[in-house]
Amino acid sequence: MSAEAEPVGSLVDGLFRREAGRLVARLARQLGAARLELAEDAVQEALLAALRTWSIRGVPQDPRAWLARAARNAALDRLRGQRESTAEAEVLERWNDEEPRDPDALEDSELAMLFACAHPALAREARVALMLNAVAGFAAAEIARLGLESESAVAQRLVRAKAKLRDEELRLETPRGAELAERLEGVLDAVYGMLTEGLSAHRGEELVRADVVRAALRLALELARDPRTATPRSHALAALALFHAARVPARTDAAGGPLLLEEQDRGRWDRKLIALGFAQLSLAASGDELSELHIEAGIASQHALARTWDDTDWQAILHWYDLLAERNASPVVRLNRAVALAKVHGAGARSGAERALLERKLARARTP
Repeated sequence: MSAEAEPVGSLVDGLFRREAGRLVARLARQLGAARLELAEDAVQEALLAALRTWSIRGVPQDPRAWLARAARNAALDRLRGQRESTAEAEVLERWNDEEPRDPDALEDSELAMLFACAHPALAREARVALMLNAVAGFAAAEIARLGLESESAVAQRLVRAKAKLRDEELRLETPRGAELAERLEGVLDAVYGMLTEGLSAHRGEELVRADVVRAALRLALELARDPRTATPRSHALAALALFHAARVPARTDAAGGPLLLEEQDRGRWDRKLIALGFAQLSLAASGDELSELHIEAGIASQHALARTWDDTDWQAILHWYDLLAERNASPVVRLNRAVALAKVHGAGARSGAERALLERKLARARTP
């Protein structure tokens, strides 16, 4: 690749991460969930066309609009070759994508796609994989490298998930009223799954996938900002994502090895993201519910407050873990609580459980 073409490649890659999900959502909303794979293929063609064309003719004044038109035309070309798709082609021919929009806001089509990916008919693993693929633009191979499963297994899971949506004859629409509130939990859970996968990739060279964390953070913030989805739990998830994203630059050493929380250079933490995290945490307290997301965000906030490891308020963290253990007594929660308990009662109280946890964290690059 030439020196002139390389910036184009970087630009297209960045646009792909930000815009692919939105473009797929817009096309799929026009064509229906049964045409989700066609929409994805059309967006891929548009991005490849951008790489070829922009390297020769230069980057257009409005790259997003160019990509939208290219994706629409690619979808039209495919539909015109299918006799039974005449009506769908006519819908796309009338589609106008020139309306102005806020790049930081959730579009109706994107929100509808989020709810489709978190459809109750899908298993949790399928929801997370489908959201990573259809909304965040990650290929099956990339998802596999996060450690979900092998590439072939992930690909099959995606195929089955899309077939399930097709069989459900799902219309890509945002639920309303009580249904929206009920199904929002599935959306939040899937975004939370994206966040945890990015923070603890199990395989591959990278133990932390910053791009996955950023994708989860973007969705969490958009859900927290949108009046339709801005619930206390949404704000709690946004706070949690912000606190974790702030620490990503310090989670690994120069060689890419994991660093425990007590080893991290806190000067590398993003204080702007931490401040935004506390703002979201304040909004999360507006309701009368204390969810697991609230508690995890509370734990993360205590670590964010501490200027050094020794300054950590372990009494507060132990309180949060006591609350979390009442709702989720998983082995990881119990072991993390053991760390806080040992810190509160002195170094001499460090248990075998705590030592096991530290070894586990060293292996998986997780923090308490």
